[in-house]
Amino acid sequence: MMSLDALAEEIAAQAKAEAKAITDAAKKTAKSVKKEADAEVADIRESMMSRAERESAQLSTELVASSRQNNQKRELIAKAAELDATWDAVKAEVGSAKMAGRAKLIKTLVAEAKDVGKGMKMRPVSIDRKALEKEAKGFDFGDDVDGLGGFTLESADGSIVLDYRFDNRLEDAWKASLGSVNETLFGN
Repeated sequence: MMSLDALAEEIAAQAKAEAKAITDAAKKTAKSVKKEADAEVADIRESMMSRAERESAQLSTELVASSRQNNQKRELIAKAAELDATWDAVKAEVGSAKMAGRAKLIKTLVAEAKDVGKGMKMRPVSIDRKALEKEAKGFDFGDDVDGLGGFTLESADGSIVLDYRFDNRLEDAWKASLGSVNETLFGN
């Protein structure tokens, strides 16, 4: 029979062996769990990085497009302001008493009006009244009309008005030459 000491040693050895087996199994399970967790974390990390890169690329594209659109909008606003300023300068020049060729233009308009305006009342733009009174003999003169220059002809009953003011002619010329004005101003 075994002595108590030997029995105690054998029980301790078996307990130690069983503890080692449990510890080894736990370490093996822990390694396996860690390996699976690492793989899952890597998959999640890769998925998140891929998603973040896609979202970043999309955001970058949207920001570039938005920036480009804002720049185009600013450019259009600047061009519109420049065209408006040019139009205002042209109107100021045409509305000036010192405009080169003004007297010749008045003579041309009066010659046109004589053919169609017999018996009509001439209503001048105030800036051209004196020149028209010299050039348009045979017309009765009425009150002044607003405009950059020229005149209107009005029938006795006011039902017909023929417009010989510079305003409409200038506007037609502006519209007709807007393409070349754009090209001159902006090079497009």
